[in-house]
Amino acid sequence: MRPAAAAATATAAALRLRAAAASLSPPATALLTHRRAALLLPPLRRLCSPAPPRASAAPDSQPPPRLPSFVMDAQFESFRAQLDEFSTLRDRIRTVVSEIESASRVATAALLLVHQPVPLEDVLGKAKAQVEVIKGLYAQLAEVLKECPGQYYRYHGDWRSETQAVVSMLAFMHWLETGGLLMHAEAQEKLGLSSGEFCLDVEDYLTGLCFMSNEFPRFVVNRVTAGDYDCPRKVLSFLTDLHASFRMLNLRNDFLRKKFDGMKYDLRRVEEVYYDVKIRGLAPAESKQEAAQS
Repeated sequence: MRPAAAAATATAAALRLRAAAASLSPPATALLTHRRAALLLPPLRRLCSPAPPRASAAPDSQPPPRLPSFVMDAQFESFRAQLDEFSTLRDRIRTVVSEIESASRVATAALLLVHQPVPLEDVLGKAKAQVEVIKGLYAQLAEVLKECPGQYYRYHGDWRSETQAVVSMLAFMHWLETGGLLMHAEAQEKLGLSSGEFCLDVEDYLTGLCFMSNEFPRFVVNRVTAGDYDCPRKVLSFLTDLHASFRMLNLRNDFLRKKFDGMKYDLRRVEEVYYDVKIRGLAPAESKQEAAQS
C-alpha cells in the first residue's frame, strides 16, 4: 500500500476510535488513545524515513579505448587486395571456360549429324577434333588453378555446367563407338584430368550421363526411320542397365536427382519405340546368347 493511502486509512481508524471513546470509561479511553498512536506512528515513520543512498559508480571505470583509424584502414586495405586478386583470377578462369564452351558447342553440332544419313566415321571425326581442343583448354585451366592451391571448389562453379555438357558429349560418342558406358577414369583421361588436384568431379560425371540419356529417344526414332530396327533393342538394354546402376546411389533432392528422374522418361520413350517395332514384326530375331543376357 502506498504511504499516502496508509496514512489516510490510519487517520480514519483513529477518528472511529475517538468517537467510540466518548461513550467509554476513562481506562478504556486511555487504551484506545494508545491504540490510535500505534496506528498513526508507523505510517509517519515510513513517510519520514530517508531514502537509501544510491550506489555510486566505480571511480576507476573508464570507456574502452578507441581503435585507431589506421588499424581499420590497414585491415580493409588487405581485404581490397584479396578481393581484387580473386576477381582477377576468376576473370582468367572464365576466359578459358568460355573457350571450352565454344569448342563444346562445335563438337555437339557435329554430333547432331548422327541423326542424318551421314557415315558415322565422318561424324565422329569432326567431334574428336574438337575433343583435342577441349583437352588443351582444360590443361590451361589446370595451370591457372595452380596459382591458388586448395581452392578447387571455390571456383568449381565457374566450369561445372560446361564440364557436364562435355561429359555428355564424350559419353554419347563412346556409346556410338563401343555400345558401352564411358567410365569415370576414361572420361578423366580424355580430358587430361587424371592427375593432381584438378580432377573430374563425380557429380559432374553423373550429371553428364543423365544429359546423355536425353539424346537416345530421338536417336532411336531416327534410326528406325532409316531402317535400323535393331537399334531400339540395343539402346533399351543400355539404358535399362544404366538406370538400374543409378538406383544404387542415395541421391538427395538436388539437381542431380532431378536429372536422374528425367532418365526414366527417356527409358519409357525408348521402350515404346522398341515395343512398336516388336509388335509390327520388324525387329530382327535375337540370338540365344543375346536372349539369355537380356
